[in-house]
Amino acid sequence: MVRRMRRLAVVGLGGLAAMLLSLTVAEPAKAAPKAPPAGVDITGHGLAEPLRLRAEQHPEQVKAMVDQVSAKVLVRQSGSPKKANLGPKYTVVVLAGDVPKQTYDLYPNAVGGPRVFRPAKQPDSRKTTAAWFLGRVTMSETLRTAGVPLERTYEAVSGGIGGGERIIPEDALNPAQDINEAFGELRRLLLLNVAVVVVITLGLAGIALLIRRRTR
Repeated sequence: MVRRMRRLAVVGLGGLAAMLLSLTVAEPAKAAPKAPPAGVDITGHGLAEPLRLRAEQHPEQVKAMVDQVSAKVLVRQSGSPKKANLGPKYTVVVLAGDVPKQTYDLYPNAVGGPRVFRPAKQPDSRKTTAAWFLGRVTMSETLRTAGVPLERTYEAVSGGIGGGERIIPEDALNPAQDINEAFGELRRLLLLNVAVVVVITLGLAGIALLIRRRTR
């Protein structure tokens, strides 16, 4: 009888472990719900009221503005530029549907090239740090096309709306800081995985202890 109960316990524990592992693995694989259409609100110098662009009516302009602040293209700048060298500021809020998600300050006429500032306080309450980035050379033209009253520029017209290459000064890069941030993200991921394993182990140990007491 005891051997039979032990066999059932082993089978049960194995099934529970497989189920928990399958849940932790399969969770990210679930189909994500369809994202609401993107939108952009722009405020700043020369604008009497905010520009409200939505993907349904202005798909190219919204995409171009989102590309200007995309994490895939932003290059972090070491240190902060002098305020006197920044020029007019334009605040861009990226929305998902009608919900504000991210906000950035854009400086298209900054000395040495466009700059982007990401405030630490974001509308979706996500945790981040304040940081400066090098902007794309097409920032001014992208803002102008979106409706901001800026003079037309020609240095990046060949790249199209939101296109063009960025000239990166060597002293603006901070690879050590970027590496530290990458390791920080990896560390958080590892801690999450360890926490999942600990929870599974404690659950299995508790079930094994309960079965052992009942079989005595």
